[in-house]
Amino acid sequence: MKTLFHLLAALIALTAAAPVNAQVLESETVHFQPPRVPEKIVFAGQTYRFDRPDLYERMDRECITFTYSHTNSTLMLKRAERVFSQVVPILRKNGVPEDLKYLMAIESNLDPTAVSSAGARGLWQFMKATGRSYGLEVNDEVDERYHIAKATEAACKYLKEAYEKYGDWMTVAASYNAGQGGISQRIEAQQQDRAMDLLLPAETSRYMFRILTAKYFFEHPEAFGYQLEAFSSYQYKAPRKTVEVSEPIPSLVEFAKEHGTSYFLLREANLWLRSDHLTNKSGKTYRIVIP
Repeated sequence: MKTLFHLLAALIALTAAAPVNAQVLESETVHFQPPRVPEKIVFAGQTYRFDRPDLYERMDRECITFTYSHTNSTLMLKRAERVFSQVVPILRKNGVPEDLKYLMAIESNLDPTAVSSAGARGLWQFMKATGRSYGLEVNDEVDERYHIAKATEAACKYLKEAYEKYGDWMTVAASYNAGQGGISQRIEAQQQDRAMDLLLPAETSRYMFRILTAKYFFEHPEAFGYQLEAFSSYQYKAPRKTVEVSEPIPSLVEFAKEHGTSYFLLREANLWLRSDHLTNKSGKTYRIVIP
C-alpha cells in the first residue's frame, strides 16, 4: 500500500511539473469570441444595416453559428476557390450579382455532392422536379443537378425570373428558400415590398441573415477566428480534355481506361454520371471531361 501511495504521488508531481503546450491552448481558444456584428453589409448593391435590436440579434446569431461550426466553416473556406472559380463567370455572364454565389454556401456548404433529407442535390440543391423544370436532365443514369456549370445556368434562370417579379435580390434569395408562391403570398398579405420587411417562417427568416453572414465570413474569415494558408485551399484543376459522346457507352469503366484514367477519377470529374454505363437512347451529345 505504501509503495502504491508513493507511486501515485510521483505521478501527480510529474503531471503538475509538465510544461503547458502553448499550441494546444492556442487551438482551443482560437474561436473563443465571435466577431462583432458589422455596422452594415452591402449585398448585391443593397446596403443592410443592423441598427435595430431585432436585426442586430438575428445577425449576431448567424455570426456565432459560423464561428463555432468549425468543421463546416473550415471546409467551406477550403472549397471556396475551387467552386467560386467555376460559378462566378457563369453568374456574370447571366447578369446575376456575384453575391448570389453565397446561396450555395447556405444550401450545400459548397459541397457539389450534397444531398438533403428532402432529396435536393448538388451545389444549388435543386429538387428533381424543379431541376427538370429549369432544363436539367434527371434520371437514373444522368443527374445534371450535380453538373456544376449546368446547375448554375439553371439557378441563374430561376434567380433572374424571380428578380423580374420582385426587383430585390434579397427577396429573390428568400424565395429560393421559401418558394416564390410563399413569398408572393406574404408580400400581398402583409402589404410590404421586400422579404426583409416580412414576418416569415423561422427558416427563411434566418436564411437571409445567413447569406449576409456568409459574405462577411468569406471576405473576412480572420474576424471569425479562421486563418487558412493559401496552399491549403482546394484548387480547381482543369481537365486534360473533353470528349463529346453521342452514342451509348456500354461500360464507363472501359471508357475511362481507353482515355487513360480510372473509373473512379472519371466519376469524380463528372458527378452528373450516376451509373456505370450511359444508355443514351435519344442520341444526345454529352461532354465528358477526362481528368
